[in-house]
Amino acid sequence: MVHNSVDTFLPDERRMTDENRLIFTLGLSSVVGHSSKVSSEFLGFMNHLNIEILSMTKLSGDLVRYKLSTHTFGQNVIYTEQIGSTNTELKQLARSGAPEGLLYLTDEQLIGRGRMERSWYAPAGSSLLMSLLFRPGDYIIPAQAQALTMLCSLAMVDAITAKTDLSLNIKWPNDLVWKDGKKVGGVLTEAEIEGDELSWVVVGMGLNVNIDFSDQTEPVPDRPGKPNTGHPPLAHTATSLSMLLGQDTGDLRLPILQDFLKNVEQRYNALKQGVSPHYEWQRRLIGLGQTVSVTVLDDARQVQGKITSVTESGALRIRQADGSIVTILAGDVTLR
Repeated sequence: MVHNSVDTFLPDERRMTDENRLIFTLGLSSVVGHSSKVSSEFLGFMNHLNIEILSMTKLSGDLVRYKLSTHTFGQNVIYTEQIGSTNTELKQLARSGAPEGLLYLTDEQLIGRGRMERSWYAPAGSSLLMSLLFRPGDYIIPAQAQALTMLCSLAMVDAITAKTDLSLNIKWPNDLVWKDGKKVGGVLTEAEIEGDELSWVVVGMGLNVNIDFSDQTEPVPDRPGKPNTGHPPLAHTATSLSMLLGQDTGDLRLPILQDFLKNVEQRYNALKQGVSPHYEWQRRLIGLGQTVSVTVLDDARQVQGKITSVTESGALRIRQADGSIVTILAGDVTLR
C-alpha cells in the first residue's frame, strides 16, 4: 500500500490509533491557522504531545512534512511500507518528469542494494531507507555529479551529530562509518545524462538506526545471479545508532530525516552558488594520510599506498611505495 502525501496533508485514518488521531487532528488545527482560544492555549502542549506520540508512529509523508522547514526537499513525499528499491522506483518517476526534491521513503526494501549490487540488510522499521531526486543540470556538469553524494553524506553526518552527539566518519567512496570502520550507512548515486547535461540524479541512502547486528555472524551470500555481491558477517562489518548509543533509537528516525532534508537543501543551495562540498567531505574521510589497500572495480587489481586526497569528481588518489600517484575512480578501500 502506498501512502502518497504529494496531494494531501491528511493522515491515513486506517493507520492511526484513536490517541494519535486526536493528537494529529488538534495539532493540524493549529497548523492550518485556527485561531480559537482552545487552539492557542494548547499550542505548547500539543507540540510536546506530537513529539512524544508521532516519534513512535510509523514514518509517513505527512509526518515528514510536519514542521519541515524546507522549501523543496521533502515537501513532496512518496511513502510505502514496503518496496523493492527506492532508487529503482524514483528513477522511473524521474524519467516521467517528477519534481526536484521528491523523497521516496520506505520502511522496508525487499531488494535493497548498495554499490556493486551488494545487498542491504534492514528489517522493517529499523532503518532510514530513502531516495532523493535532484535536477542539477543548470548548475553542475556530469563529471561533478559526485558532489551530490558528498553533499548528502555531509548532510546526514551533521543530522546524526545534531540528534545524537555521535560523530561519524566518511569512508571512500560512499559509506558512513564509526571510528572502528564499521558501517552505519551508505549512499548509492545514479544519474541520467542527456547530451552533455545531467537530466536527473537520484541519491539513495540507507542508515542503520535501530538494529542489532551482534547475532549476524554468518557471511551474507551472493545475490541470485550476482556473483561477488556477498560480504563478511554483518556483526564484523556493520553497526547502528542503537548499538553505538546502547539504547533503543526507534524514535530518532523522523527527527534525523527532517534534519537531513534541511541540511541537504542548505548545502544544495550553496552548491548552486559555486560552493563545493569537496574539501569538507575530504576532511571527514577516514583513512586520509593512512596506508590502505584498494581493490579497483574495473579490473579487480590491488593497489596499496597512502591516501593523499580525493579529486573534485570523487576519484581517490593513492601514493604508492615508489612515490607514484594512482587515481582510482571506483573501488573498495580496506584500512590497514
